Amino acid sequence: MAVQIHEFEIHPKAAGSRIDQFLTARNPELSRAYVQRLIDEGHATVDGLSCRRSHRLRAGEVIELRVPEVKAGDVDAEDIPLDVVHEDSDLLVVNKPVGMVVHPTSHDLHGTLVNALLHHCDDLSGINGIERPGIVHRIDKDTSGLLLVAKNDHTHRHLSEQFREHSIERLYVCLVYGGPPAPSEGTITTTIGRDPRDRKRMASITSGHGKHAISHYRVAEDYGPVAMVECSLDTGRTHQIRVHLSEFGHPLVGDPRYGGTKQRWWPGDPRLRVLLKPLRGQMLHAATLGFIHPRTDAYIKVQTPPPPRMLGVIQQLRKHAGMDPDAEGPWDRRISKPFGHRNALVPDRDVESY
Repeated sequence: MAVQIHEFEIHPKAAGSRIDQFLTARNPELSRAYVQRLIDEGHATVDGLSCRRSHRLRAGEVIELRVPEVKAGDVDAEDIPLDVVHEDSDLLVVNKPVGMVVHPTSHDLHGTLVNALLHHCDDLSGINGIERPGIVHRIDKDTSGLLLVAKNDHTHRHLSEQFREHSIERLYVCLVYGGPPAPSEGTITTTIGRDPRDRKRMASITSGHGKHAISHYRVAEDYGPVAMVECSLDTGRTHQIRVHLSEFGHPLVGDPRYGGTKQRWWPGDPRLRVLLKPLRGQMLHAATLGFIHPRTDAYIKVQTPPPPRMLGVIQQLRKHAGMDPDAEGPWDRRISKPFGHRNALVPDRDVESY
């Protein structure tokens, strides 16, 4: 993308505004942080002279903003298959597999979702001037399911605001030990932060720098010693579902960090022990995602079933409980009783906008 030049003559009504606020409002595709950086780097001038981001505009001044070409990022594009559920010129929704890290780290430089997206997308306009996808939220490496990705600054900012306002619809499906939670439907509210006894874990804490966390849950199916639970989130804290359900006495099956692999939870029935004991990696899937499209204002809801490994475990548990192994689940019901503040679901791999 070539250098873009934007020129504005200040109207008396705009006099007194900060230049960074003015330019952000006139260029909604750019984030305020990026506009401020451009000003700091001398890409914005007032009557031909550089200025500070705090400059107060005067009537008649001529503002010029030069937006440089998007720079290549420092992450390699890699030809990794992606399960893209929905895509348009502004965003895409990806069904992330178990085992894939979202962002490159010092331990995972390659094979991440970002590496794959850089190869897949040929229409990235950049996030804050860097050619990269805008990952709006994350899910853990061993959690599967839907992730929302922005292709430009405007979309990234709009979707991030929806997350801050807790208006994004997110529904997760998981398998938990300890039988069905009682009551069968409820809300867990705590403050989540680093576990002071183990910095690799998160925990509900009463002091320190924790963050408010709200999870709504509902029992979807009862298999005896194991249950399928739906979770709807108001907040998106690190490991939130895993922490809340574990502390509630129902750790996720296969979760090595929060108790879901401990022998004390294994069911007494030897057939179920053979099925569940070898599992490693939490049985947790982000099944539903609903959001307002930043450009069209249409409400879009997308849904995917759990991956084959988790779905196979569910079918075996259903058989053991005398249920139809192929019965519909929370991930393929067009209409479902809402809980928390969420709305009805949509069918498998369906994309609905209205």
